[in-house]
Amino acid sequence: MSNLELRLRGYRLTTAEILYHMPDHPRVLQSFIWQDLDIAPGFPVLNKFLRFWETSIEGRLHSVRVAARGIISDAELRMPGGEFTLN
Repeated sequence: MSNLELRLRGYRLTTAEILYHMPDHPRVLQSFIWQDLDIAPGFPVLNKFLRFWETSIEGRLHSVRVAARGIISDAELRMPGGEFTLN
């Protein structure tokens, strides 16, 4: 499915800041930024990635901060203050 089709189906640009403990230095937190199209509020794509992280990556998760923004939204319309005519 193309990006446009996903956007029309309600997918939003989702950004997650993932803080995790470094494997060699567990008291040190490292930041990782993840970004993809996903559906709010369930975020199935992000949850799939986080499950992959927990099973395949050594760094233990500390916290995840998520922001999502619709890429295609209703246009804001306002009436103009005057009328213009083009010949």
